[in-house]
Amino acid sequence: MAAYAVVNVRVTDPDRYAEYREKAPQTIAQYGGKYLARGGMVEVLEGEWSPQRLVVLEFESVERLREWYDSPEYAPLKRLRTETTSTEFVVVEGL
Repeated sequence: MAAYAVVNVRVTDPDRYAEYREKAPQTIAQYGGKYLARGGMVEVLEGEWSPQRLVVLEFESVERLREWYDSPEYAPLKRLRTETTSTEFVVVEGL
């Protein structure tokens, strides 16, 4: 069953975050993931949520998504992301 990562990113260090934006896509693709949305226009229709840079990723399963998220390839980039952003990151199973 497909799984989706929905990530709200508030960039606090744009210069260093540029490296993350450049290198993360290769690790996502390596684990079969793909971007469905990446930092495009966001419009809030209801509620108080104010996402800044919204990213939606698709993987074939939650297990595969977790393999990527916990992978040695992504580890240094995850560390870079946590140092250069404030992020909310959730995973949801598809239908």
